[in-house]
Amino acid sequence: MSVEITIYGAEQKCASCVNLPSSKDTMEWLDAALSRKYPNDALSIRYVDIYEPATDIDKRFADAILNDVYFYPLIVIDEEVVAEGSPKLRIIHEKVDEKLNA
Repeated sequence: MSVEITIYGAEQKCASCVNLPSSKDTMEWLDAALSRKYPNDALSIRYVDIYEPATDIDKRFADAILNDVYFYPLIVIDEEVVAEGSPKLRIIHEKVDEKLNA
C-alpha cells in the first residue's frame, strides 16, 4: 500500500505563521522524519505551491487556503486534511500508521 502525503504552501509565510518554518522547510522536516520511521514503506511526499496547483485536487485545496478556510502549510494524506499551520508529528504518524495498517 502507498500513502500520499501532500504539503500545500507558499514561499511567503502566512500572517499567522511568522515564527514557524516555511512550507518547504516543513516538507523537508516531514520527509526526513517519516523516512526514518517508515524506511521500507511506500510513502510519497510532495510539495504543492498554492499559487501553482497542478491537479484539480491541488486546486481545490489551494483555493481553500487562499479563501482562509485553512492555514498553510496544510498537510493532506490521501486527500484527507491532517494538519495545518504548525503540524504535530505525532498526529501525522498516527494517520500514516492508520493508512498503512488499513
